[in-house]
Amino acid sequence: MKPLSFFQIDAFSESVFGGNPAAVVPLDHWLPDELLLKMAMEHNLSETAFTVPEGDGYRIRWFTPVAEVDLCGHATLATAHYYFSHAQYTEKSIRFYSRSGLLTVMNTSSGYQMDFPLDRLEEVKVAAGWTEMMQATLVGAFQGSTDLLLIAADPQQVRDTQPDMAAIKNLGGRGVILSARVEDGSCDFISRCFYPAYGIDEDPVTGSAHTTLLAYWDKALKKKEYHAFQASTRGGHIICSRKNDRALLTGKAITYATGMIWIP
Repeated sequence: MKPLSFFQIDAFSESVFGGNPAAVVPLDHWLPDELLLKMAMEHNLSETAFTVPEGDGYRIRWFTPVAEVDLCGHATLATAHYYFSHAQYTEKSIRFYSRSGLLTVMNTSSGYQMDFPLDRLEEVKVAAGWTEMMQATLVGAFQGSTDLLLIAADPQQVRDTQPDMAAIKNLGGRGVILSARVEDGSCDFISRCFYPAYGIDEDPVTGSAHTTLLAYWDKALKKKEYHAFQASTRGGHIICSRKNDRALLTGKAITYATGMIWIP
């Protein structure tokens, strides 16, 4: 098999070593799923994105080191950055076809704006043990399509939490988002995301989680635009706004490394 190019890109950051790193592997045609998963395991990042040309855009798929996922924001942002910055893509927007439907990314002066489906939430009771699991005082709980969203009483609890990963893994679903409102003017809300069932104890910056976060905070705060911060060690900023049943998520990205994949 001929060598494959790959690009490691830090998404939701203006500088390397920030945001969330993703590997992007552009393909001419699809390889066996088993091989795609092995490649994602070898990259050992939270997600590796693979793309193949399709129609007027590209088919995109995302793999963690252990499984394929339905939606990944930061690896989509990284893939858009690859096309706009490395592949001489000259249009203002790019279309990705995915397991979650059509995803459009526009190149704007503020960054790459992703058009994703807005999540739908169902309020649930805070179950016994969740406070201990998250080491935070919980004031609300909502089930999204893949994640459980828990609202903490204050943002410092989000920053300080050291949750019980085994308990989160046993919940089922993809994982848990912990979030709180911020009132000091630095941002509108912060979050952290935990996905041990997918081999990722804490994801540094999670675009797809912000389709869930926006669904909640838009009802709570009723603003036109939200500045979100994911408070992991690497950290990342996302500008969020709602357009009907869509979530518009804007962030920047920067290339850290490029290389070749050699498979016999």
